[in-house]
Amino acid sequence: MFELYLDTADVKQIARFHACLPIKGITTNPSILAQSGIGLNQLLLELDTVLGTGARFHAQIVSQTVNGMVEEAKRLHELPYDMVIKIPATETGLTAIKKIKAENITVLATAIYSVQQGFLAALCGADYLAPYVNRIYAMGTDGVAVVADLQLLLNQHQLNCKLLPASFKNTQQVMDVLKIGVAAITLPYDVAAQMLAHPAVQPVVDKFTSDWREAFGDKLSFES
Repeated sequence: MFELYLDTADVKQIARFHACLPIKGITTNPSILAQSGIGLNQLLLELDTVLGTGARFHAQIVSQTVNGMVEEAKRLHELPYDMVIKIPATETGLTAIKKIKAENITVLATAIYSVQQGFLAALCGADYLAPYVNRIYAMGTDGVAVVADLQLLLNQHQLNCKLLPASFKNTQQVMDVLKIGVAAITLPYDVAAQMLAHPAVQPVVDKFTSDWREAFGDKLSFES
């Protein structure tokens, strides 16, 4: 089943979109948490109440060495939540991913900018891959094409790994990625809001309301 995530630590926005969308959980990174001014433990505690049971949380390690990454991943895995451990897909990170997967810990390989980088992370056992779509565009490469090529390689080599694209600037990037058939996606809340909005919708709704009230006043549909 497709997994929809929000890429934020803003509890208010998470609650807002959880009310109207089937949010699987959230993805975070050190920058998101630092900018929000909330630590991971406090965020998880609050979101456990907001999202309820079944929510999945993607949290990134901050250690810089292989052993440090492995130990930090183990500690995150011990938390009483459905945790996915985010590891940057660097040489050090791939080494850590192999060791972490030996502990049966769910891993997302993050900071992916190229097809080969993501493919190697999948070969190392990553459960999720997070290509940075808009950041790839910012470096002069086609971000959607990177996602498409990665999905093709995962399919051709029958790798049990899900693409979870991140870093979106607009809804067109999102829709282009969804057409590829990725298994998951994570959205900043402003892009999620863009997906819910269309300038033609509210005028139509207002017209429905005015026509109804002109004919039936304050009656509800079942009272007419």
